[in-house]
Amino acid sequence: MYFTERDLNKILTNLDALRTSVFPVQNPDNEIESRKQQNFPSVCLIGLGRCGSNIALDVASLVYNARNFYLNEFNNEEKQSREQEYQPMRWIKRSLHLSNSQALKPVFLIEPLVMLGDLDKDIEGRIRFSHKGESSGFLHDYTKMKIMDLSEVHAGGAGNAPILGQYLAKIILNKDTQRFANTDWKNIHSYLIDSCGIKANQSRLYFYIFSAGGGTGSGMASEFGLAQQYAYMSKTFDTRTLVEDEENRGHSFVFEPIFTSGICILPNISDHGVEMSEALHINAGRLLCKYLAEEWDFSYNFDNEETSESSVMHRIRPWNAMMLISNDIMRYAEETDDGGIQHIDVNAMEKYANQYISQQIFNILTAQAVTTDYDENYFRRAGIDIGETIRLDANDLFMSLAGPVAIAYAESVIPPDANATDKKTGTSLNIDDLFFRSIDLPHFNKVTQAIEGISLLPIESSSYRETLANYVKNGYNAAELNDLHFFKNCSSVVSIVSLPKDYKLSYMDLNRLKSHLNSLFPNTTLKRYALVIGASANISLTTLIVKSPCLSDDFLTLIVAFIKRCFAKDNYRFDEQLDQAMLNFIRSDKFDEAQLDTMLNEFENPAKILDTNWYAIKPMYEKKYRELIHNKDKFVSINDIRLSRDSVKKAIKYLREIYRHKISKTKVISLNAQPSSQSDAAK
Repeated sequence: MYFTERDLNKILTNLDALRTSVFPVQNPDNEIESRKQQNFPSVCLIGLGRCGSNIALDVASLVYNARNFYLNEFNNEEKQSREQEYQPMRWIKRSLHLSNSQALKPVFLIEPLVMLGDLDKDIEGRIRFSHKGESSGFLHDYTKMKIMDLSEVHAGGAGNAPILGQYLAKIILNKDTQRFANTDWKNIHSYLIDSCGIKANQSRLYFYIFSAGGGTGSGMASEFGLAQQYAYMSKTFDTRTLVEDEENRGHSFVFEPIFTSGICILPNISDHGVEMSEALHINAGRLLCKYLAEEWDFSYNFDNEETSESSVMHRIRPWNAMMLISNDIMRYAEETDDGGIQHIDVNAMEKYANQYISQQIFNILTAQAVTTDYDENYFRRAGIDIGETIRLDANDLFMSLAGPVAIAYAESVIPPDANATDKKTGTSLNIDDLFFRSIDLPHFNKVTQAIEGISLLPIESSSYRETLANYVKNGYNAAELNDLHFFKNCSSVVSIVSLPKDYKLSYMDLNRLKSHLNSLFPNTTLKRYALVIGASANISLTTLIVKSPCLSDDFLTLIVAFIKRCFAKDNYRFDEQLDQAMLNFIRSDKFDEAQLDTMLNEFENPAKILDTNWYAIKPMYEKKYRELIHNKDKFVSINDIRLSRDSVKKAIKYLREIYRHKISKTKVISLNAQPSSQSDAAK
């Protein structure tokens, strides 16, 4: 399916070359330093397309600035403590707990590896001459950021057509890495694909960031994810015992779990009477339909279950989970802040949406961070007891997060009486309000400067706002709210609580939080919690809502938009028959596949979103495939990667599965006669 380097020594050589560029030796004359082998960060961000690469770049610069800020502050403090010899003042400060402001500042020190990729040949110039590139020494100093220059395969974009982005990604991932003019690509390929899960590559979490509405990111992201999963899964079936020599001793394919996630930016559905480009909706719908079909095959399709390698390898999906973030975030934020959206420019909206996404990545990264990700003296300097944290490792996420995922987020400043003995004398943390703000419509918190709220609305905004108002009015009674499919059909939740290093979350607050989660998500099979200490200045709550987001209004609207435009037979393309039929297919006890067959063509028609001759474009790209990949057996036609009617059926089956999700509460089973049953028998 994809090119994978099999020679372990070549893989290790490529990894060493990448490691040398990521961790340049400061003092090559120092023999101990030059021999010390650095571990790759446990996390990698892959930003694809213009939107994805901009967000990944934002995260990298935030991390870089946070680390510089922390190290500069620490150096200044050390210098001051050496110069200050006034002992009584130091004693008073220590005795009265007069800690300096450093205690209230975030000390986020995880530095992920960041890969930026685009089908635009000018990606490097765009980054270099951006504001981030020109200010400070960020691009020069942040050696963990690498640009994937793929312009030798295709110098232009994908023309807003995901099928072209997918096809070009397939060419890139099928071509022998040794045949690329760009020598960096084989090192990046060995890191991302050939070595994932082995001992020599310590990265265990991979986040693919992309826009679903475009052509490049939407098309490339799932293909890159599938190539990585293909390489990873093929290792599980490779039972050969590799001969270890001095070169690769200890680095053979010792299998470790990895967790991969897509972070998918969905386009606006409607915006104050302005009709959005239909192509954006169709592109996003194609990605969602494709992902659900692959997720159905991987997780639920066991009708003809086989354990053979060929069966499993053809049922892979691109990521363990796909996190959904609506581009409407800033529109809702502005609506709740006295309107005035007409004065907000496009760049400001994108900046705030990027900030929201960066916040979520931060919280997920800190929840699983291992001590090797931090500065070696960090915990001692920061005064953090690592024993108090509750981590989520890659395996926890692998088991807890699957399929579409939405995010609920809120944060609060430390209460003034955080360390007071009598809580009645001041204002303590309002855990009810914190939880409510996390599931509210997206809004801007002027106190913390954070964007809070839910990343994808369960239902239309005005109806959701009304339901939330009733939730608060009824004393946080979730009876009405938890009847929405978004909450009722959720299979699992992962909650991450982040605390400043000097704040202790009370037992009552934690119980109150669990009570809210239990009442809002009545049918969750699995609830996981992580407690992160010292990674932020504020108290924050992140809740990852699993699988049920595919039943939200926006998700269904986008999928149906794609099916109507690219699959439907003429008489079903423009009226509401197919819309209603889709709802019936999900709700009805039996899925009427024959009815679907009468409404849809067998394959998607990409020409429906392109204002040009599709049949003239197709041979141009196929010729490029033949020229770049000389093995005739590996030729793939664009027709072969079209989605089929079968893909639509699988996506509907996945939606049906989630729509019917429920659990039975555990009941006590006893061989002893119960008092109530004895009295009933007497009657």
